[in-house]
Amino acid sequence: MSIAFLLTTLAVVMTPGPGVIHTLAAGLSHGRRAGVVAAFGCTLGVVPHLVASITGLAALLHTSAVAFEVVKYLGVGYLLYMAWATLRDKDALTVRESEARSAGRVIVSGVLLNLLNPKLTMFFVAFLPQFVPVGGPGSLGAMLRLSAVFMALTFLVFVGYGMSAAAVRDRVLARPRVMTGIRRVFALAFVGLGARLAVA
Repeated sequence: MSIAFLLTTLAVVMTPGPGVIHTLAAGLSHGRRAGVVAAFGCTLGVVPHLVASITGLAALLHTSAVAFEVVKYLGVGYLLYMAWATLRDKDALTVRESEARSAGRVIVSGVLLNLLNPKLTMFFVAFLPQFVPVGGPGSLGAMLRLSAVFMALTFLVFVGYGMSAAAVRDRVLARPRVMTGIRRVFALAFVGLGARLAVA
């Protein structure tokens, strides 16, 4: 495993995107456990991209403009829905006594956000194959190992985001105006990410 792969993977994982916003919101609203759950959900959302890459579906998306546009605009639609839901649900960023009840929803949202993220498809199509021996007997194993590293780094980095948000939640949640502002910032972030994806 090369340093170039690790550095590029870290850059991809740490770049703020839908999963980061989702994990920050979870950690801020429900604490450390929810931040870890959100990180797990976003990491789980990588699996379909890996499966698609192995089965050749990712290559189809890469070569078929229509298929790629469909996935892209599904992602745009879901990001806009997340923005609307964040603004509409005033309880989205409040403290709840029972964090376990929202765990399933947090995981599903994380999976959907990454499932509809074309950036991951492009990573597995354009970047990952550069580090896999083409046609070699160990190519599948190499792809699985590198994908496992990508998922591990995704989980660790996102847990860091979630923990950081959880660390300041008490101070932030004590100020309703600040929470309203944060909710609007998150909604605008989802809109901005959707707009950027739409013109990509």
